[in-house]
Amino acid sequence: MMRGGGAEGMGMMGAGGPLRLNPAAEAGGTSSGAGGRGKEEKMPQWSPEETRDLIAIRGDLERDFNVSKRNKTMWEVVAARMRERGYRRSSEQCKCKWKNLVNRYKGKETADPETGKQCPFFEELHAVFTERARNMQRELLESESGASHSKKKLKRLGADKSSDELSEDDEDDEDSDGERLTKSRKRKIDRGQQQRATDKAKATTSSICNLLQDFLQQQQHMEVQWWEMMERRAQERVVFEQERRQSMEKLEKERLMLEQAWWEREEQRRRREEMRAEKRDALLTTLLNKLLQEDL
Repeated sequence: MMRGGGAEGMGMMGAGGPLRLNPAAEAGGTSSGAGGRGKEEKMPQWSPEETRDLIAIRGDLERDFNVSKRNKTMWEVVAARMRERGYRRSSEQCKCKWKNLVNRYKGKETADPETGKQCPFFEELHAVFTERARNMQRELLESESGASHSKKKLKRLGADKSSDELSEDDEDDEDSDGERLTKSRKRKIDRGQQQRATDKAKATTSSICNLLQDFLQQQQHMEVQWWEMMERRAQERVVFEQERRQSMEKLEKERLMLEQAWWEREEQRRRREEMRAEKRDALLTTLLNKLLQEDL
């Protein structure tokens, strides 16, 4: 049901251990390549230390992965940091190893504790995913607090505008009718700009909230589908076990019946042999008696 990735998923160290970057070794490899040996080196298996370093690097870049739209570039960054720690791994190898670890982690959360495979790096992965959930909640709260702050600022600006308008009204009493008309038009323009700014802020806030709600709904929908799939597989496994048990019981009954029929046939054959032996003995006894009588 779960694909663990073999010995690589268990993070066991290969015969040669993790391949460290060594300038001398790299120089030797270059010269040997120039000499005509073009065989590719077989990459070693992931050691537990190397796997933990990969998980730590991936956890440090979690926020960058969420923001960046090109994961390929981020995996190249992961590979570069692995090289800084002394490991020679490509971006594709790091990406495949991470996917393998995530599958093992999800399988460990839903597996049967008696029959499910163990995930040796469950604690490290659990810490990474827990931090991811906390960051998402923090961003949601920050967006909501930012929206409320913008609303308060707009209200404060509206109050200042109204006070300014009252002072201007007092001055307009002393101005001419042309000045009153000009100022009233200016106030209308200011009100329109303020209203547009308020509408724009509300639209931005609502769009952010809608995006977050859509994202959370998608996550919940994916989680529900995943749980349904796991339950369906568990039910299929139970049905398969029942069918297998029934077929084994049927085969056992058939075997017992065949064995009993064989024993019955053997018993009948034995009785026939005994009857034949008795008849043969009786016939021989009769012949012997006749011969003896004739001799006498």
